[in-house]
Amino acid sequence: MSTRVIPHWINNSPQHDPHNSTSPVWNPATGEMQAEVVLATGSVVDDAVRSAAEAFALWSEESLAARTKVMFAFREIINSRAGQLAEIISDEHGKVLSDAAGEVQRGLEVVEFACSLPTLTKGAYSDQVSGGVDSYTFRQPLGVCAGITPFNFPAMVPMWMFPVAIACGNTFVLKPSERDPSASVLLAEWFAEAGLPPGVLNVVHGDKVAVDALLDHDDVAAVSFVGSTPIAQYVHGRATVNRKRVQALGGAKNHAVVLPDADMQFAAEQLAAAAFGSAGERCMAISAAVAVGAEADRLMEQVDAQARSITVGSGRDASSEMGPIVTPESRDRIVGLIDSGEAQGAEIRVDGRGLVVPGYENGFFVGPTVIDRVDTSMDVYTNEIFGPVLSVVRVDDVGAAIDLINSNPYGNGTAVFTNSGAAARRFVRGVHVGMVGVNVPVPVPMAFHSFGGWKDSLFGEHHVHGPEGVEFYTRAKVVTQRWPESGMPGDASFDMPTAR
Repeated sequence: MSTRVIPHWINNSPQHDPHNSTSPVWNPATGEMQAEVVLATGSVVDDAVRSAAEAFALWSEESLAARTKVMFAFREIINSRAGQLAEIISDEHGKVLSDAAGEVQRGLEVVEFACSLPTLTKGAYSDQVSGGVDSYTFRQPLGVCAGITPFNFPAMVPMWMFPVAIACGNTFVLKPSERDPSASVLLAEWFAEAGLPPGVLNVVHGDKVAVDALLDHDDVAAVSFVGSTPIAQYVHGRATVNRKRVQALGGAKNHAVVLPDADMQFAAEQLAAAAFGSAGERCMAISAAVAVGAEADRLMEQVDAQARSITVGSGRDASSEMGPIVTPESRDRIVGLIDSGEAQGAEIRVDGRGLVVPGYENGFFVGPTVIDRVDTSMDVYTNEIFGPVLSVVRVDDVGAAIDLINSNPYGNGTAVFTNSGAAARRFVRGVHVGMVGVNVPVPVPMAFHSFGGWKDSLFGEHHVHGPEGVEFYTRAKVVTQRWPESGMPGDASFDMPTAR
């Protein structure tokens, strides 16, 4: 039986190139290669950008009503077929079906936000700013926009980008992760079914060759990226040198601070869910718990119990609470970091190394792992593990916890567990982090707010989706106008114009 090949999507049709190289797409639960994805050459990227550039001339002039109609139709298709999309995500990423369904829902919320774009792209009008002179502003689309998205949310993160960009009148070239690419192609097919004209949304698969081709292409006006900090910094630097607008979201080391007055059972349950959900492969996962004060031992006992109770298995198994790691290489890197923590003197309280799931002996599994008494010099703290590993640091008070977080180079998300409003307010105002939760461990904002971090978690000026997404994918134009009546005396002057 021949291996399934996942094609590009250009000009509303699948594109195969037998001369291109391919990359394996695994089933992480079974360890089997389930498909191959075609990797784009520079010429394929050029074809996609050319298609998008040609489509921009017409799509950017479509009425708001016409764009909104297509967006609503797209929303209905996703909503009616969400289960199908979740299954594809689970099969290629490994996350459990309920988590995949949650991802689809959070992406759908951005599509719904994009349906309201006519109210968000309105300009402003000032009457009679000077004698017989009026002034107004409006926003226009940029042109061809590109999105480079990660493996951990193969549907949600692309839907954070292209619906907003397209609703604003841009066209789009999406380069999803080659590890789990099918969701992006399916979304593009559904968008075409909803009435999106050819060329408005294109999908190209690839590695660094495809990424660099997008970053260097003269016809790409803006680039959105989500991934690791080193690559975000690279994307931002290369694209801005090429005079493109860039939003590049990088990595994270998200801390959850548990104060002594918190409900320890509630905090432990929330920590376990936030650390081990999606096998820790989330940029908003809690990877560092900060236990404050005398209640640390009691907290750790309950965290250990929660970690040991988690059911790990195939994402398609309804009893599974956590699935496998996306690739064997990722699994081995995570295990190596756990080894490093042990060698550097941390205490492994719950050990997920060597986990074998019956019936899935070749799957890429790492079990929930809890590492206590970690200090900030250890590899398990300094590295973004991106796996089901919770490192625990102990400090004396909330001030020390805030200082610890602020000294970390990342500033994506953080949380505090407490029953003290004063302590929570001090924490919220004091941490140098873009997204903060109070008794909420994964504070991902809703679609009508914007998602983004601080420090090394963001390169560029704009967060993604929400109001800042509209600003990113459009630029403002201000018009000053006068309609002189016939025979009106002129007031031309060599002086700087002033209002009068």
